[in-house]
Amino acid sequence: MNELSTSNAGETFSCGALMGEMLAPGDFVALVGELGAGKTEFVKGVACGLDVPSDEPVTSPTYPLLNIHHGRLQLYHFDLYRLSGSREITELGFEEYFSAQGVCLVEWAERLGELLPAEHLVVCLDVIAPDKRLLRFIPSGNRAEILVRQLMARCQ
Repeated sequence: MNELSTSNAGETFSCGALMGEMLAPGDFVALVGELGAGKTEFVKGVACGLDVPSDEPVTSPTYPLLNIHHGRLQLYHFDLYRLSGSREITELGFEEYFSAQGVCLVEWAERLGELLPAEHLVVCLDVIAPDKRLLRFIPSGNRAEILVRQLMARCQ
């Protein structure tokens, strides 16, 4: 099973950092989980792994919907919490970023519907206890399967 358990926010961050080190241009990571599950903490770790400068704040773009961070690769960090579905995403032109040469991380990715790229990695963050999270990795496509295999090997 492609699962990891974290016992605190630091471990969730570290898991994201490991993933960030492995990401390549065009990778798409769909983050799913309830409010407070650790999605943004995971993204902060990914940003660290992508060498986004530590003085650049990585926060959830709930109101602007998209933050772009510059590191080894561009990180397109979406938060779709306020959107109701794929129609709004299409109207905003976000699909352009999905095939860009950076990396896309999308919080509340379930709102993408049919816009979810065929090649993607879903990371489900489940709250097990106040500080404990279960991270489940569901790959779709060759590249996503490779990412999950590498991540699981590094986290053993």
